[in-house]
Amino acid sequence: MNAIGTDIDYAAKLLKADRLVAFATETVYGLGANATSQNAVASIFAAKNRPYFDPLIVHIAQKSQLDGLVRQIPAEYELLIEHFWPGPLTLLFQKSDAVADLVTSGLNTVAIRMPGHTLARELIRKSGLPIAAPSANLFGRISPTTAQHVADQLAGRVDYILDGGPCAVGVESTIVRLAEGRLEILRHGGVTKEQLAHVYSGEIVSVTTSACEETGEGAVAPGMLTSHYAPQTRLEIVQPDQIATIVQQTQGRFGILSASALPNELPVPKWCHLEVLSEAGDLVEMASHFFAALRRLDESSLEVIYATSFPDVGLGRALNDRLTRAAAKR
Repeated sequence: MNAIGTDIDYAAKLLKADRLVAFATETVYGLGANATSQNAVASIFAAKNRPYFDPLIVHIAQKSQLDGLVRQIPAEYELLIEHFWPGPLTLLFQKSDAVADLVTSGLNTVAIRMPGHTLARELIRKSGLPIAAPSANLFGRISPTTAQHVADQLAGRVDYILDGGPCAVGVESTIVRLAEGRLEILRHGGVTKEQLAHVYSGEIVSVTTSACEETGEGAVAPGMLTSHYAPQTRLEIVQPDQIATIVQQTQGRFGILSASALPNELPVPKWCHLEVLSEAGDLVEMASHFFAALRRLDESSLEVIYATSFPDVGLGRALNDRLTRAAAKR
């Protein structure tokens, strides 16, 4: 069993010794190590069973830390930094030599964000290091949103888990880059396209995983692999209006991950495990409950999980992205 605690000084000491520390952020729990140490970063990949071609995000506590990590700060990023840092927005920069090559999977760009969780920023400040940190789970599995979720998956693989309570946002950060005069969203997350549009006056487009594969780029940022965030139980995406038929016709133990409340007249059988993310249909509430609910379903010995799709606006885009990757063949 891993040590779970709130000793931030001890956690910082471990990071300075190139050890692994899981810690809370506002999005999900991260598995952190010194981003400037090749050996420390290698231990992240080993603990997660993560392939080396999938890059990591570097976390900082203050903007001045960018000076040693990136070659330049594009002028277009200044407003984004001002409005969304600290917070769930990751920016892609041209990397400096200070960043361990393993962090970027050999790419010349590095993904960086400043977490909104005060405990995470204090840990970074006390360690005096930029911290590379993907989600603190086994590769491809459901992201952790509590300290216990981390312990359940990474027992014996991490030196300390810094408990900051449940994650408020509940889905990973949005990742963007500048390309050909436009802002490209590489991964939808905690900052929505609509929020970005209020700040960035230029063109904003979403770039799919398949589009990167077609151009030969592959995974240019974390979370872009086809299969990811996945339960071990088979998951199928359905439309909300299909649930009534599923409930009436499905035999055997099954689960339903419903974005919002089901109709009152719909009788749910006792062999069905139902998880409703938001009775009121609120996307923020859906996001904050998503991974924890998916984890409970996955631990319920079900034959299949039926998950309803989300409205394709705001945080719904991030949730649909996670569902699509969780349901992908692997």
